[in-house]
Amino acid sequence: MRMLDRLARWKESGAISKPQHDAIAGIVRKDRFSVYVELNILLYLGALSIAGGVAWTVREHFSDLGDFAILCSLSVVLVLSFYYCFSRVLPFSMGEVESPNPVVDYVLYLACALFSVTLGYIEFRFEVLKAAWDYYLLVSAALFFVLAYRFDNRFVLSLGLSTLAGWFGLRFWRFGFISPSSLRGAALAYGAIVAALGSFLQSREIKKHFFETYLHIAANVVFMAMLSGVDRDAGGWLWAAALVALGTFAVMMGIRNRKFAFVAYGTIYPYLGVSLELLRGIHDDVTILSYIVVSGTAVVVWLVYLARRFGRES
Repeated sequence: MRMLDRLARWKESGAISKPQHDAIAGIVRKDRFSVYVELNILLYLGALSIAGGVAWTVREHFSDLGDFAILCSLSVVLVLSFYYCFSRVLPFSMGEVESPNPVVDYVLYLACALFSVTLGYIEFRFEVLKAAWDYYLLVSAALFFVLAYRFDNRFVLSLGLSTLAGWFGLRFWRFGFISPSSLRGAALAYGAIVAALGSFLQSREIKKHFFETYLHIAANVVFMAMLSGVDRDAGGWLWAAALVALGTFAVMMGIRNRKFAFVAYGTIYPYLGVSLELLRGIHDDVTILSYIVVSGTAVVVWLVYLARRFGRES
């Protein structure tokens, strides 16, 4: 019996779903398949690598190249990049707008990264803002938000949210809140603000499809902040219990709204928090290894089960 016949029988018996059958059958038939997502990731990483290379070159060779040559070169590249993007952008809409072509997205992302390099170099060489240099982060975040909404680009939106997080943390540090507990509070506040902002914009139907990006950033920040309280404070079990409660909510909402990433967040972070508390004070390597193997396997099986369930119901 041919493999395709077996696949047909498995589909008829319910052993595999139709999407799974189609995916496996395409591989068996050696059909062409899309690598769009993989290429997107590689191209964005390439743009980030170019910006990183430019930053390294500027930092290491600024004395040889000179300030004028560096700033002129960066300015020319920025102007050309933004001109290219704005000359091809489609009219703005509150809803989702498809990019005119993928190159615009990569050039925009590269321009944002080079803008950060330019501001960093200006402050490094001329110390314009000195102690208040963190306002560069605020200005950058504002620009990235405007560009993200104008060009409907989630990567630039993530860049803006990350930059805003950097400014938020530095502001807290400048106010004298430098203890782990205060920084944890700042992270929790930031996560709540991001989630609230995303919810507000969604309710106003302003780029509603961006809401998930806000939630991804907020969820990871809040989970990591809560995880940092486990095994460090005297009330570690309270943080672990809070992680379990929030994780349960994330799993329920992830299943309800068909968002498997949040199911993974709600499983992995609480598992790490509870594990840190359970293993606190245990120094026996065999016990630790046994716990990791057994509990880790259970978590993997749980996630695989849920992933298969998502696949069957999609």
